[in-house]
Amino acid sequence: MIQQSINLAEEKFTVYVPSATPTRGYALLVFVPPWQDARLPPGWTTMLDRYGVIFVSAARSGNEESVFDRREPLALLAAHNTARRYPVDPERVYIGGFSGGARVALRLALAYPDLFHGALLNAGSDLIGDSQIPLPPKDLFLQFQRSHLVYVTGEGDTIQLNNDLASMHSLKSWCVLDAQSHIERSANHEVAGSTALAWALGTLLHGAPPDPKKLSACRLAIEKELNIKMQEVESLVATGHLDEAQRTLIKIDGHYGGLAAPRSVELAP
Repeated sequence: MIQQSINLAEEKFTVYVPSATPTRGYALLVFVPPWQDARLPPGWTTMLDRYGVIFVSAARSGNEESVFDRREPLALLAAHNTARRYPVDPERVYIGGFSGGARVALRLALAYPDLFHGALLNAGSDLIGDSQIPLPPKDLFLQFQRSHLVYVTGEGDTIQLNNDLASMHSLKSWCVLDAQSHIERSANHEVAGSTALAWALGTLLHGAPPDPKKLSACRLAIEKELNIKMQEVESLVATGHLDEAQRTLIKIDGHYGGLAAPRSVELAP
């Protein structure tokens, strides 16, 4: 858990719990909103009941709040405390969000794949593996590569549809092979309706693990590529080209993030 100064006694959360407890425990969806109040999107209760999913969302965690000081820690605290209070299946804990909240949800899914096993990205997404969303340490990233991610965006939200395509391509290039999308008909930039939510929850809950051979081959390709770039830095250091080695290493860290460590730290001239 990251260090933060949030006083839970002063925070407000909306929690919806289906009346019937599933045999294997509830699934849990932690929702990061773009708005400031803690609300359950209209029409969602029927599908939450159908799939046995608890919904929790924090107030004052909208787009105007700090991602690191409030939005991320509030989502983590919501997951932790809800799982302590209700019989939640730890293998079916997901992070989700709408618009700017979906972009935060992607960051949380990437940073905490040991907690969140998938993400619902509703009309909001980004690329991963750059200075804005760097990759986590290798052990966590290997877990993230097995995550389930679903994208739901309205057919009229053309800018975000293009962003989704770029985001999914980015995920695939980093060996995150289970990313699926759903275009909601007759919708623009708006929160998912009940039918789209049903597709998203069903896909998350029944997602199959990635093909072992495909995942292994993809991981090996990345390792080979990274090793070539690290050997380039080693050669530059060995020949005394320290400034060029430093510039190359900065580019490697910006792209590979935690995957380059600890070797990148050791090679720093």
